[in-house]
Amino acid sequence: MATVRVPARVHGLLGETGELFVVALEGLRRTWDVRAWFWEFVEQSLFLARVTSVPVILVSLPLGATVALQVGQLAAQLGAQSATGGAVIVGLVREVAPIGAALIIAGAGGSAMTADMGARHIRDELAAMEVMAVNPIHRLVTPRLWAASLVSTLLASLVIVSGAAGGFVFNVLLQDVTPGAYFDGAVSLLQLSDLVVTLLKSWLFGLIAAMVACYMGMNCASSPVGVGQAVNRAIVVAFMLVFALNYVITTVYFVAFPPRI
Repeated sequence: MATVRVPARVHGLLGETGELFVVALEGLRRTWDVRAWFWEFVEQSLFLARVTSVPVILVSLPLGATVALQVGQLAAQLGAQSATGGAVIVGLVREVAPIGAALIIAGAGGSAMTADMGARHIRDELAAMEVMAVNPIHRLVTPRLWAASLVSTLLASLVIVSGAAGGFVFNVLLQDVTPGAYFDGAVSLLQLSDLVVTLLKSWLFGLIAAMVACYMGMNCASSPVGVGQAVNRAIVVAFMLVFALNYVITTVYFVAFPPRI
């Protein structure tokens, strides 16, 4: 029976993918040992909140206004300008919030995580921890996974509020739509499952961003150039995984819970 030969590049890609998920699963395996990583978790959560909260607000406000502008012009031509608020908020809740939170986490927080883990790697700190019988994945990766997932979930809520505020200012103050009509459309279209799935996606996307960042940092080349390349790769890979997973979750969700009309 003939054997199928896998190209070396594909074989290497599959190997890196397996190692990536091994790092994530190993980090989650010791979650129960909270005392070993709690203070590192608090420190990382505060750091991520500090570096991502302002950028996500600055991105969400004009984004909500831009969506309100585009949707409002189309709705005005159809005579349904009061439905602009519903379209803006539904879009924010279902898609923009988890994606925006994930991109900010991966770009601002994930790059810092990769640089930190890469610096520890080239200084042999990770090897020194192993010599002292301390698992660097349990001590360093586990708190970062939970911190990124928690902050990403909170950022999704911040994206929704900021984007809705930006759309409200543009739609109500500039397009003369009443505040009641702006929010009434969202209440009639949104479901509780929309918010639950959004928070779930945000949690998973934050986990993915931290997982990729830690893996790339721990396996970078032992040089400052290698750390910079690892940061670049971590951001690109995290974006690709987030968009792919978002497509899968959204497709399954729309099949299970068809949107209201």
